[in-house]
Amino acid sequence: MADRKQFQNVGAPDPELIRLLDASRDRTVTEDELREQRVSFAFGNAPASANITKESMRLASKHIRLLS
Repeated sequence: MADRKQFQNVGAPDPELIRLLDASRDRTVTEDELREQRVSFAFGNAPASANITKESMRLASKHIRLLS
């Protein structure tokens, strides 16, 4: 199979980045961090509006529940 151009001339990975990835590998994500990540995702995917803020997303996330 032919080599892909996007993978040619790729330099060595940044040692600091590798160190940080290794340090975070065994870390457990807390419920608060996960909730804030969901809020950030919803805010980033919301349509542009002056009425939608991260705080409004936080409030909505406390009231909206998904069925499982």
